[in-house]
Amino acid sequence: MRNAEWATNHIGNPQWLRFGMWIILFAITVASQADILASDHPNIVMILIDDMGYSDLGCFGGTMAPTPNIDRLAKEGIQFRSFYVNSPICSPSRTALTTGQYPHRLKITSYLDDAKRNTERGVAQWLDSETPTIADRLKKVGYATGHFGKWHMGGQRNVGDAPLISEYGFDASLTNFEGLGPRVLPLNDAFDGKPPGRHDLGSRLLGHGPVRWATRSAVTSEFVGEAIRFIEQSQKDNKPFYINLWPDDVHSPYFPPKALRDATDQSKRALYYAVLQAMDQQLRVLFEHIQQSDTLRINTLILLASDNGHEESAGQSNPFRGSKTWLYEGGIRSPLIVWGPGMISRDGAGTVNEESVICALDLSRSLTALAGAEIEPNAICDGENLAETLLGKSSQSRGAPIFWRRPPDRPGSNDEDNPDLAVRDGRWKLLINYDRSSPQLYDLEKDASESHNLVNEYPEVGTRLTEAVFAWNAQMPMDAGDPAFHSAAIGRQE
Repeated sequence: MRNAEWATNHIGNPQWLRFGMWIILFAITVASQADILASDHPNIVMILIDDMGYSDLGCFGGTMAPTPNIDRLAKEGIQFRSFYVNSPICSPSRTALTTGQYPHRLKITSYLDDAKRNTERGVAQWLDSETPTIADRLKKVGYATGHFGKWHMGGQRNVGDAPLISEYGFDASLTNFEGLGPRVLPLNDAFDGKPPGRHDLGSRLLGHGPVRWATRSAVTSEFVGEAIRFIEQSQKDNKPFYINLWPDDVHSPYFPPKALRDATDQSKRALYYAVLQAMDQQLRVLFEHIQQSDTLRINTLILLASDNGHEESAGQSNPFRGSKTWLYEGGIRSPLIVWGPGMISRDGAGTVNEESVICALDLSRSLTALAGAEIEPNAICDGENLAETLLGKSSQSRGAPIFWRRPPDRPGSNDEDNPDLAVRDGRWKLLINYDRSSPQLYDLEKDASESHNLVNEYPEVGTRLTEAVFAWNAQMPMDAGDPAFHSAAIGRQE
């Protein structure tokens, strides 16, 4: 009765009508702003794990270490099972993601070492700072940009004259011993009563930024903490943010926290998985910071991948052949998780995408597009815009083939040669040497483990892909993996 009386007294009241209209308009405005937030200049966090195997995460079939926090991202987001990095080793893999260009074009084809080794291998000393990066592009449309974690595109070992990370478009950075600028260096503590060892490969002697030390098992937490502070400042400044969070976990040497170390048998594999478990726990702080904020949750895209395959006898990449440095699938196929409740399609959330073939070049191009940024006129861009696929609104694959060249210092082992070149085009993958010997052709839709060489059964496919990969390689500067590099060097001396 009381409700009926209230309605009789108020519904026709002009003041209440105006109030009701104001509430409706406010709701529409909020909904419209949410739509804008979820689509226009989204926040982006790119997590690139170091040397993690394809099948090490629980959500990708791993059973050796619990990874519940990353698994939750996968459960709420999209898992991509046919994602590739553009090199089986760290520096070129990171270069491809950063620039959207094949790293070979930029003369970064293996990990950056000291100056002498770089020259011997035909590798650049650092990424040319004139090369446009995703950070450069996003800054032009108002993004705050931060890099927290491993860099390894210049400023390592004795290469102290490399550009700072800030010269590549980043407003703030904190790195490890593989870059210049502010950095946190690890104290390797085995909790055996001995003083922790410093593992900085000479970084503390290079200058160019303040240095602090942290227990190796907590370095990822240092990067996470810095990333969260950057997010908070970006919100205060009312800016969208792009963040690289690139831990140097789970790269060797392995120094997990004491409790996890004590639970292992001290074997390389057990210590590796203890580090993986610890990293997952440390990343949780960042995930929860974003997930528990209504504003961040609706307008932030988190992507997580590995820079290359697992280190031999540490992680695993089942069902694939090969590991880090190899051109077989275990070296170049990576898990990819995309999370963003306010951005990915409702039908896409919680799904597994087995079919869409994507590579890191495409990630760089797609994230640029999602941020509303553009590729510079006449700039080289090897990636394709697959933003709709990343958001679960399409299953489109990359149209162009993906090409690889092995690192010049990784010819294989005593038992097996690492093929020099590789290409994937649709269902087919070809591997072959510089002298065109030992061609291998696999139908990856039927034979993901690369067990059955079909080059004799499909000679026309083998020929087509052979010509394609050699045409691509001819456009790229040579490195010391190619016998012609040494002939050219002798010619220059003469």
